[in-house]
Amino acid sequence: MITDRDTGTRVDEIAGGIYRISVPVTAIPGGFIFNHYLIADEEPLLFHAGKRSMFDLVKGAISALMPVERLRHISFSHYEADESGALNEFLAAAPHSAPLCGVLAARVSINDAASRPARPLEDGETVSLGRHSVRWVSTPHFPHGWESGLLLEETTGTLFCSDLFTHGGARHPVMTEADVLEPSETLRARLDFYAHARNEPAMIEKVASTSPKTLALMHGPAWRGDGAALIRALGERLAA
Repeated sequence: MITDRDTGTRVDEIAGGIYRISVPVTAIPGGFIFNHYLIADEEPLLFHAGKRSMFDLVKGAISALMPVERLRHISFSHYEADESGALNEFLAAAPHSAPLCGVLAARVSINDAASRPARPLEDGETVSLGRHSVRWVSTPHFPHGWESGLLLEETTGTLFCSDLFTHGGARHPVMTEADVLEPSETLRARLDFYAHARNEPAMIEKVASTSPKTLALMHGPAWRGDGAALIRALGERLAA
């Protein structure tokens, strides 16, 4: 469903009760997209608050599904403009919401930068949203950021994988089973944003062990398939 015709912003369901809000941009050569994910439930959760410049577009897309003020959790992988830039705008729009992030992110950034204190999550901690349940997977320095982590929705097996498998282009299918590793590696060869920390192999196996069925990419289409195998294939490429 297109929610803003001028920009091509759209919202689509990728799994039961989970919606991808995609904002394409053309300022980057070849185009690029920024995805935000809404879990519509008793305690709705937004993963990726997004850039402040995109707040009205993301808010408009959420409003097409439910009142924005119903949001209870504003979550993200790490502290970066496209992940948490509009955090305070969403906290203002949803007065009963709070940031939901890892303990380290809360300590070093969010409890100072955000207008309300975060609900910090320990590694492996789960939060029930109603029909859905999310689990925090702490991934320090993977793909980048000391405070990085990913979020697994356990009911549908959807992994909100942030910058993993990022690739360019402003036009992608909503959902694909096609290869997303090769295009992401093509971009990484040109713009390597991974930390390549010593713990990278351990982080690959930790994320793969969640056995996701759907990967909710931040930049690219949502992907369906054997997530564990794909993540391990990424690990082999990184090791090489």
